Formats: sequence, C-alpha cells, structure tokens
Amino acid sequence: MKDLFEAAKRVQIFLDGHGWQSCVIGGVAVQRWGEPRLTRDVGVTLLTGLGDEEKYVDEILRHFKSRIEGAREFALTRRVMLLETEDRTDIDLALGGLPFEENAVGRASEFEFFPGMSLRTCSAEDLMVMKAFAGRDQDWGDVKGIIVRQESLNWQMIYSELEPLCELKDAPEIVTRLKQLQKGAEKK
Repeated sequence: MKDLFEAAKRVQIFLDGHGWQSCVIGGVAVQRWGEPRLTRDVGVTLLTGLGDEEKYVDEILRHFKSRIEGAREFALTRRVMLLETEDRTDIDLALGGLPFEENAVGRASEFEFFPGMSLRTCSAEDLMVMKAFAGRDQDWGDVKGIIVRQESLNWQMIYSELEPLCELKDAPEIVTRLKQLQKGAEKK
C-alpha cells in the first residue's frame, strides 16, 4: 500500500510542477474519509477546463505510459487517462472541467497518511458525490463507510453538487438512494 501512496505523490509532484490544480480521489481518498480498504490504483482529478485539454494530455503522455492504445484520442473523448507509473502502478486521471470538479479541486486539502507522506485529497463531501454518482456496488460501500466514519457531513453541499449531476445523467434514483442511506445513519 505504501507504494501506492508513493506513486500518488509522484503524480502530484509532477502536476504541481506544471502549476496544474489537482487532487487525489477514489480509493486513496477513501483511506482518509471512509472505511479503509484495499485499492490497486490511484485516482486523480486534474482541472483542465473545457476546450484546452490537448496541452495537458500531450504533456502527461510524454511523462507517463498509457495502459491502452490510442491514449490521446481516448483521453480527449472520454476525459480520462489510463496511465501507469514506472513501477507499474495504475493511475486513473480524470480531466476535470465541470463546475463540480472545479469546486472539488478547490476544496481539496492536504492530509498526512503516514509520517512524511502527505497528499492533497478531495473533501469527504466531494468524495461522497463522486462515489454516489459512479454508483457501482463498491462505490456505494465506500459511501456507507464515509457516512459511518464522518460524524458531521455537509449534506446540503453534497446534494447541491450531486443533484445537477444526476439531472445530466437522468438518474434521480442516485439522490433517492443517498437520502435513504442518510436517514438510516441518522436513526442509529
């Protein structure tokens, strides 16, 4: 697991060195906010905005190896880069351009996972939004873990960020499911 954090740190240093705004998301951020679990990759959101992604993608591909063929086109159409570090750690780098992603990167904060290993991660609330929106079984498990570990979440902010995303996806059931989990946690 330590190798995973070191890979995340190398990615963060690279992005910071270019003056780019980013934060760690996904399973590594779950280690901070939720129930710790095994994760095999590093998730990162890089704030690129909309329309100027090529300069980011090209520079990143000069430094990191892609895990897939046609990486540049894939990144520009799907807004995600599937990379690996020199030690073969998988990196999933999202190209952030939505207002929510801008807000999430802006709210990110440093956290020391162990002595000498600090990473900038998204907030617990933003991680909840990302996990609920993704909606896989593992993501909902992570949501439950965050609810259990975090005694005070800003639910108003979570819903104000999640609801517009769910409208775009035409998936109001996501918000309904999260509200059910919230009510269940409040009863305990």
